[in-house]
Amino acid sequence: MKEIDISVVIPLLNEEESLPELEAWIRRVMNEHGYSYELVMIDDGSTDSSWSIIEQLSAQNPSVVGIKFRRNYGKSAGLNEGFLACKGNVVITMDADLQDSPEEIPELYKLIAVDGYDIISGWKKKRYDSFIKNNTSKIYNWAARFMSGIQLHDFNCGLKSYKRDVVKNIEVYGEMHRYIPIIAKTAGFKKIGEKVVKHQARKYGETKFGIARFIRGPLDLMSISFVGKFSKRPMHFFGIWGIIIFIIGFFASLFIGVSKLYYLGKGMPAPLVTDSPYFYIALVCMIMGTQLFLTGFLAELVARNAPNRNNYSVEKRLGMEDTTA
Repeated sequence: MKEIDISVVIPLLNEEESLPELEAWIRRVMNEHGYSYELVMIDDGSTDSSWSIIEQLSAQNPSVVGIKFRRNYGKSAGLNEGFLACKGNVVITMDADLQDSPEEIPELYKLIAVDGYDIISGWKKKRYDSFIKNNTSKIYNWAARFMSGIQLHDFNCGLKSYKRDVVKNIEVYGEMHRYIPIIAKTAGFKKIGEKVVKHQARKYGETKFGIARFIRGPLDLMSISFVGKFSKRPMHFFGIWGIIIFIIGFFASLFIGVSKLYYLGKGMPAPLVTDSPYFYIALVCMIMGTQLFLTGFLAELVARNAPNRNNYSVEKRLGMEDTTA
């Protein structure tokens, strides 16, 4: 079987007008540079004729392959299915709306195949998006840099290139496509770079940007940060904080009780323990600490019985057969 240089993975939703032009553009770039390639198009439950067009393109060009979802699952699901199906040594993702230029493919390929990067993320330095979308992206990108330590300007850029090992060792779900570099870093792929890419104004259709992104973006970032650090050892988070909060509450209540005994020992009028607001604060801390500890204990039981509890990203094996093939 001939080795494939590049897999181009394109999730799409209702992009019937742009697909023929996009396929022709990608095919021209690939032929000019002599790359062997496959173009994996994932139809995410389109309600227009996108799938019919993909079938036509595949009949005309054997390098075009397609996946069709029964309903709309989201961009992350499309990328994950594309990653499972692709066979190229370098995997390049882009959007189907012609805002990402296929002319960037040769340089993105070189940065992975020759320069040895694990991931190259596109940076739309000059954007043709709305004021709200631009500024929302800036806020999320700042938060992602702060929480992950990955110095990228544009985490959500759809135009990225990956070493094959990266896409075969990560899982993208929910709305996590925005933070794939963070997922990859958690899996041990740390050579992450950035390239300024050309961003073009939308030619057909409408943007898929919605108000829900304001809520999902921060929640997804917090989920990735937490799961990446504590998915295999949840007690290290819940248990430690539970013990700390419980100890604070315990010593606070102990102080209140000792103070009352001191007043009584001196024959002084002592206020009721329940009259002090600190008593209730101490009690709440003890209850919260206990609940956090028990949460960590239950999460540890779930983690230890998870089917993927011993799934680790192995880079190389020496003196033994690779059993993962």
